[in-house]
Amino acid sequence: MESIKSQSMAMEYVDFLSGGPQTILCCQCGASTQPNPSNMCVACLRTQVDITEGIPKQVHLNFCKACERYLQPPNTWVSCTLESRELLALCLKKLKGLSKVRLIDAGFVWTEPHSKRIKIKLTIQKEVLGATILQQVFVVEFVVQSQMCGDCHRREAKDYWKALVQIRQKTNHKKTFFYLEQLIIKHQAHNNTLRIKQQSDGLDFYFATPQDAKKFVSFLQSVVPCRSKLSQRLISHDVHTSSYNYSNTHSVELIPVCKDDVVCLPLKLARSLSGIGQLVICNRVTTGLKVLDPTSLKTAEISANVYWRTPFQSLLSYKQLTEFMVLQSEPVEYSNDATASSQHCLSDVWVTRTTEIGLNDAQYHCRTHLGHLLKAGDLVMGVDFTTSNLNDENLNKLTPDKIPDVILVRKVYGDKKERKKARKWKLKSLEKDMEGENPEQIERDYDDFLEDLEEDKMYRQNVNIYKDSSKVGVSSNADDVPEVSLEEMLDDLNLEDDDM
Repeated sequence: MESIKSQSMAMEYVDFLSGGPQTILCCQCGASTQPNPSNMCVACLRTQVDITEGIPKQVHLNFCKACERYLQPPNTWVSCTLESRELLALCLKKLKGLSKVRLIDAGFVWTEPHSKRIKIKLTIQKEVLGATILQQVFVVEFVVQSQMCGDCHRREAKDYWKALVQIRQKTNHKKTFFYLEQLIIKHQAHNNTLRIKQQSDGLDFYFATPQDAKKFVSFLQSVVPCRSKLSQRLISHDVHTSSYNYSNTHSVELIPVCKDDVVCLPLKLARSLSGIGQLVICNRVTTGLKVLDPTSLKTAEISANVYWRTPFQSLLSYKQLTEFMVLQSEPVEYSNDATASSQHCLSDVWVTRTTEIGLNDAQYHCRTHLGHLLKAGDLVMGVDFTTSNLNDENLNKLTPDKIPDVILVRKVYGDKKERKKARKWKLKSLEKDMEGENPEQIERDYDDFLEDLEEDKMYRQNVNIYKDSSKVGVSSNADDVPEVSLEEMLDDLNLEDDDM
């Protein structure tokens, strides 16, 4: 027995001399372990020191169910998907005491998606008892709590706003607002609105911050001719910190001239526009007014700044036009200069009022820009200067020989009800609060706006048109009625869906 013990001691002595693997005895339990400054094994070292102390094992995570965003302290809400890098970074930032250790690895532990629990497995290292490095693996559980974010809370309350944009136009129809609504939807300029309210003479947009309202006003100035005015109202005032809380109201006024309106320009303005006639038709409204002289096909553009310096009004709206029947149409030769419209044809036309057909033989001659569309028997809408009682400052200054009997504005295509039944497309609309509005009047204006889109291809270039699946097999009986081509239509898909 003594020989065996002496042999083992000799082997240890040989290993020590040869520089082979050496072990020591733990000072706590006496187990053999690798040499370390603490002279303790890993098991005893973990009982003496806990490197996870100070790191919480359960943390609360705030989540907004309305917009599906997580709260990143102190007041920022971020969008994160489950088991994403963004969510992992957000969870690690909420762990206090993690900066005192060295993070080696972090990963998600699978949990049920509806359990409102998120588990993360962490591997950390820390230097303890001198130069001893201890590594430990543990799991932190995050409890997801529901909390509505400030944006969703203000959106649901609908009464908490700090900025208001009021859009107004002095007209008796809403065709301009329908067109503006499509521009807003296409460019998603309404994303930050808390509430949209339709008034009798315009729209009201409510915002949570003044910056969103200013951005929206800048968008309006880039798509329609308008001018804005800012007014502020004091809500509260802190005398200790000298801080003021205001509610801002932007009053945006659109130019009261719409598409297909006949206007009489001031003489000085008409001469500045390359000598265009004073009686012109507004054939398009963009950032300015594009007018057309129906007797010479000359075109000009009037910017918003120029209009507000020399304002003028429409002689008649499209609802006050008179219906005529074309008796004869003859093309006219004209000088096709740089300012002449290439999309129209100049013609001499003889017309009569449809209400007087068979009663008398009253005929009226006029020169029109619709020569490429009109033929004998067609119906057309225009301004009848022989029977209209117009009170316009610029028109009253004209001599009678410069005022024509009739100015034709647009051609009439088919029956309104038949066109509505055969329409295979539709538009999206904003969610608005309709208070005290006449739904029948709004529907008539909306149908007239849709007809304008069908008749003018340039007018609908900035509008997203969607297929109407409910009218797939519907066909129109009229041959000359303009239609929207299939290439211009979009599929009615929810482009904001994350799954898409």
